[in-house]
Amino acid sequence: MSTTPPPRRGRLLAVGAVGAVVLLAAGSGALAGRALDGGEETTPNRTAEGTPPTARSVIFINGDGMAATHREAARLDQEGFDGRLAMDSLPVTGLQSTDPHDPEETVTDSAAGASAWTIGEKTYNGAISVDTEGNPLPTLGAEAAAAGRATGLVTTAQVTDATPAAFFSSSPTRSEQADIAGQYLADTKPSVILGGGEDWWLPAGSPGAYPDAPADDPDEGSRGTSGDLITQAQQQGYEYVRNGAELETADGDKLLGLFANQEMFQQRAEGQGDEFDPAVPLADMTAKALDVLSRDEDGFLLVIEEEAVDEMSHANNGVRMLEAMRSLDAAVAVARDYVAEHPDTLLVVTGDHECGGLTIEDVDAEDESGPGGTSPDGPGSGATESGEDGPFAVAGSDKTFVLDWTTTSHTGVPTPVTAEGPGSEQLAGSYPNTHVHEVLRAALTS
Repeated sequence: MSTTPPPRRGRLLAVGAVGAVVLLAAGSGALAGRALDGGEETTPNRTAEGTPPTARSVIFINGDGMAATHREAARLDQEGFDGRLAMDSLPVTGLQSTDPHDPEETVTDSAAGASAWTIGEKTYNGAISVDTEGNPLPTLGAEAAAAGRATGLVTTAQVTDATPAAFFSSSPTRSEQADIAGQYLADTKPSVILGGGEDWWLPAGSPGAYPDAPADDPDEGSRGTSGDLITQAQQQGYEYVRNGAELETADGDKLLGLFANQEMFQQRAEGQGDEFDPAVPLADMTAKALDVLSRDEDGFLLVIEEEAVDEMSHANNGVRMLEAMRSLDAAVAVARDYVAEHPDTLLVVTGDHECGGLTIEDVDAEDESGPGGTSPDGPGSGATESGEDGPFAVAGSDKTFVLDWTTTSHTGVPTPVTAEGPGSEQLAGSYPNTHVHEVLRAALTS
């Protein structure tokens, strides 16, 4: 097993109960380079001569707001007691702390969390790839492009939201999404940009494929401040697509797809207008991005995000959170299929922070933890006699479980990291989120 280097800065959080459960569930064999289902010790990331190969490409997948309990709830929901998610089938397992360097807050937001991955420094909440003084720092997207690799981003959030923005732009505040879109076109120039957020690419009063003030969210509408960025992108050679059919037939080497005004879902409490039915599934966007980026003989960086895990956890919406986890794992399966055919690819799956303070419990009418979820009458019932959300069926069994939310905010528990491919052994163990940057950067710039 490779030994991870000590953190460069800050203090490593102690691994709590959630982290211990993750490592035990993953199995000590995963950390020692053994197959998760037992068997002989393997070294899949080494050549016949015993020297580590170099990663040609990197696929980095973020389940925004996803920690150990989200993954376990998804496993029970999708695969049952004896099954494994695609994301949990990767041979290397680690655990990262996520605290920011914020002057007032202990728990990170998505902007500071993603910035730690892409610039290798902890920063304040709301910051997009700037240091604690607001100075821009080199991003992984820019460094990968400078090294000759193609780059791309796929998300169910706005393409200019915190995670993709951190990899491909710099801003003192995450709210400047029109400026972030402008930086994509002027500076980092990702070959593939797929997701939501059309509103930020068009000036106010100039709706595009998705009309202003839609019925499911009248507050949405075009609000860009940098002119018609869609037209500018087309002038730069991007093929622009607006729906799944156009995405499927697109054949350009530069691709811009905007499939919603803002996020590709509606994040509300169960039964209160919540929706998870993206116009284009995350797995389809992932497959198309891989098709385009793999044409570059020098390799690529692809950043993939399922934002709804976080947003639905903010709303304590277990029904939609589990749907988002199905979406995420389907995208991971697409990425794993690609890695199986291209073993010179480093694949990393993780979450930037935990959201919801989530735990899994048995159904127990006597266990009342306060209002906030649905009652055991069923998901979406609207009842609040119990704080527990559910019950939900365990796949392939007659058993059920409930989800217990303790907050509508982020928490500071560590998040699991699973990985495979060249360099993945460096992600075993416990470390700060800035260590992920070191591993990704080494793969992309070597």
